[in-house]
Amino acid sequence: MPPALSGTLPVKTERLHIGFIVAWLFCALFYFVQYALRSAPGVMMPELTSAFGRDVVAVSALVGLYYYTYSIFSIIAGAALDRLGAKYVIPAGILLVAIGAALFGLGELQVAQVGRLLQGAGSACAFIGAVYLATHGFPPRYLATAVGFTQCFGMLGGFAGQFAVAPIIHGSIEWQQFWFIAAGCLLLIAILVLCMTPKGHDPRPADSTNSLGSVFTPYKKVLSNPQSYLCGFTAGLLFLPTTIGDMIWGVPFLRDGLAVGYTEAVNRSSMIPLGWVIGCPLLGYISDQLGRRKPVLIGGALVMLIASAAIVYLPAGIAPPYLFGLLLGIGSGAAMIPYSIIKEVNPDNVKGSATGAINFLVFTFSALLTPVFGYLLARLAAGNPLTLPVFQQAGAWLLGGIVLAIILAIFLIETGPKGKSRAVPA
Repeated sequence: MPPALSGTLPVKTERLHIGFIVAWLFCALFYFVQYALRSAPGVMMPELTSAFGRDVVAVSALVGLYYYTYSIFSIIAGAALDRLGAKYVIPAGILLVAIGAALFGLGELQVAQVGRLLQGAGSACAFIGAVYLATHGFPPRYLATAVGFTQCFGMLGGFAGQFAVAPIIHGSIEWQQFWFIAAGCLLLIAILVLCMTPKGHDPRPADSTNSLGSVFTPYKKVLSNPQSYLCGFTAGLLFLPTTIGDMIWGVPFLRDGLAVGYTEAVNRSSMIPLGWVIGCPLLGYISDQLGRRKPVLIGGALVMLIASAAIVYLPAGIAPPYLFGLLLGIGSGAAMIPYSIIKEVNPDNVKGSATGAINFLVFTFSALLTPVFGYLLARLAAGNPLTLPVFQQAGAWLLGGIVLAIILAIFLIETGPKGKSRAVPA
């Protein structure tokens, strides 16, 4: 039975590879920092609108530039990792993010646009690189758990980018200094990853060449598999409530829609990435223990749907203010399950490209829909200030995306060890 159909990964070894695990930890630290940079603009909207001389909708479009290069370079990063290994590819990505952070901190609109694009391009190496290293370092039976813990590092960064950055930029340092400090930290991480990553990587196929086209050959296998698209579309829809709903519009929704004070709005919005910190490893662990992927994926999406609806539509004071944000984040951990599935429905020698492909599909959704959602809010407001009814009407589209993700998940192949025999014919 071919791996692309059966969802089986060839098991090379059950041993831990310490060199790759150490490199994975440093790459996960990179993932933490880049996620903090991804979410930090959400708590800087007043400063950014003043510095760039644009309204909040225009600034949200500037912030969303990140996702354009992130999605495109996910394809490039995955192919480069499969072809060249991790030792030089990941540090190069970290360097791009460092340069982009420094440019964004200069406070000039055009320079900030370039900086945000560079941040997205380099950040594409973070999660893909961490999963690549984890796949080489850990036994295959721990795959979903390792992916969950990898995303846990990222969402800790997302939480820090809101909860910790807000008081810092309104207290000890200016917002520009935050970006310069982040750039310096990233340079140090780049050196550590370069020094600690083993040189070895998967050998090239015997029929490979040095042509540019051959670098992207693995994507022929990944993108010719319909299950790869289902994984990408499902995860992409489940990411929207966090990438758009929380990290860009979470604080404005709470301030303008629910009249919550700035500090309280930041604290409540940060509950969602904090929930991811819990949900990603927890749901990955449950999936591995059950030996099934789909029930955990669909169950987490249902929790997302209920929590999102409660946040947007329940009257204030009905529930504890932090509860549903935390539940939404925990349920959102289900968005990482398709990352395990896509690696299990494709051959082992294209694991970097498989992760690159799903990252491309996931963040293409965010790149395309970030300005669309901002335009939708502006049109519903019709030139007036953003109000709760406006946010509620626009929020219905995000809820519809979660429902569609659940429907798509039904058609995924069950790749968990206990579900393969019944889900996939021999």
